[in-house]
Amino acid sequence: MWWFQQGLSFLPVALVVWSAASFVFSYITAIVLHHVDPLVPYISDTGTIPPERCLFGIMLNISAFLGVATMYVRYKQVYALNPEKSKIIKLNKIGLTLGLMSCFGLCIIANFQKCILYYIHVVGACLTFGVGAVYMLVQTVLSYLMQPEVHSKDIFWIRLTVLLWCCSSIVSSI
Repeated sequence: MWWFQQGLSFLPVALVVWSAASFVFSYITAIVLHHVDPLVPYISDTGTIPPERCLFGIMLNISAFLGVATMYVRYKQVYALNPEKSKIIKLNKIGLTLGLMSCFGLCIIANFQKCILYYIHVVGACLTFGVGAVYMLVQTVLSYLMQPEVHSKDIFWIRLTVLLWCCSSIVSSI
């Protein structure tokens, strides 16, 4: 049996694949209809004019739902593996709250286009990427605290690497 066929591990796979597809499909639609420059448009530019705006919005809302489901499963997983450690339980609740805020930001991005309500769109982006980076930090700290009983050091180092990559991407985009 493949690893993503076990339990609910298909959720993060579905989240990544669906989110990537939402960007690719709206990009292709915008290019075919000559709504954006094909070389390097902003992601938000590919979702500003109908019909790609509709496709972009629906698909990002589904991505937000998959994100909520993935983060809730992670929350329950961490709780089940550490039912008596109060520091981990507290960080886990903070992580779930941050993850839900990040997914709410994705819904804002999906439903408030940059060309119509720019500041609301930027708030959604800050929630999605900024709060999402803090969520990743909390998950990295949780992985550090749960080693070696639950996680190996490799999981911690992978999460730390992805967190640093995310933070450097945010800084370079600003």
